[in-house]
Order: sequence, then structure tokens, then C-alpha cells
Amino acid sequence: MNPLKKIIYSTLTLAALVGGGTLGYTFIEDWNFFDSLYMTVITLSTVGYSEIHNLSHKGEVFTILLIIMGVGTIAYTISSLIQLMVEGHLHQILGRKKVQKKISRLHGHYIVCGYGRIGRRISREFAAKPIPFIVVENDPKRCQRLEEDGYLFIEGDATQDEVLEQAGIGQAKGLITGVTSDSANVFIILTARGI
Repeated sequence: MNPLKKIIYSTLTLAALVGGGTLGYTFIEDWNFFDSLYMTVITLSTVGYSEIHNLSHKGEVFTILLIIMGVGTIAYTISSLIQLMVEGHLHQILGRKKVQKKISRLHGHYIVCGYGRIGRRISREFAAKPIPFIVVENDPKRCQRLEEDGYLFIEGDATQDEVLEQAGIGQAKGLITGVTSDSANVFIILTARGI
């Protein structure tokens, strides 16, 4: 799973635990909202403060379950954050946001669909002129090569309307398609004309 999605899911799970813990203490122990929230936060963070009020047997069982689920979720969230930073995904995400800004400012550019033999050749020619262009490629390995070559690109299927719109088809001067399938080439051209 994408590390950013891991962080989002684990943060949502943590928020659900805080909400569930607050509701649990409110209903099981009949505490007010703030006392329940405070008890949930100190329990999940394993700070070690004593209970606000004495707990019933049901409240003790609930606290044990909350600690087990909370510690696991917090550990998972922290490990996901570390993974995101260590593996360079954070840099990639921020880098892609910069690229998206550049793409949104393009006008009068060309869209090159596919970065195979033909797409690479066209891209080199455009870069040499220089003519503004963006490449749409579906293959992750070729996208990695595009990044190494320093060209603007979108990873996606050029037969999809939203991918072509993301590439700025409305402001583009032209579209060149060189994907491996002739039927896909025809479909891309028809999709582009339809947009």
C-alpha cells in the first residue's frame, strides 16, 4: 500500500479510537464528555496518569482493550511516517505537486502519449527545440525513466478522459500518440477529439 494512504488510514483509525473511547467512557462510566475524552487521550498515549474517577469492572476491561488497540495503531502510524520519510516518498509526493503546478501552467504544449521508442525520440526532439510538451505514460518503469530524463509526465492511461484533461488537453496545441497498440492509438485520438 502507498505509504501516504497508510498514514491516512491509520490517522482515521486513531481518530475513530479517540471517538470510540470517548463514547465508551461516557456510556460505560457515565462520565461527562471532557472527562471521557481526557481519559481516552491519556490511555491511548500511555502517559500513565491515574484514572480521573474510579473505574468499574466494565470500565477496566474497556481500558485494556483501548490500550491494546491504541498502542498498535499509534505504533503503526509512527512506523508509516518513518517509512514515508526514510524511503523518500515524502520527497516524491512534494516533487509531484511541483510538477502538477508546472503542468497546470502549460498552454500551447504538445501531449505525447507513450514513452516507448517513438515517444522517447519525439520527446528528445521537443526538448532540443525547445517545444513545451508533456508525456502520458502508463508503465511505472517508463515513468521512472521519464523522471530520470527530467521530462514533465503524468502516470496514467491516455485512453481515459481525466488523464488527458490532467495533461491539459484543453490548452494543448497538439497530441502525438505512440503507444504499442494501434487500437489504443485510435481510441486516444478519438477521446482527445471528443474532449
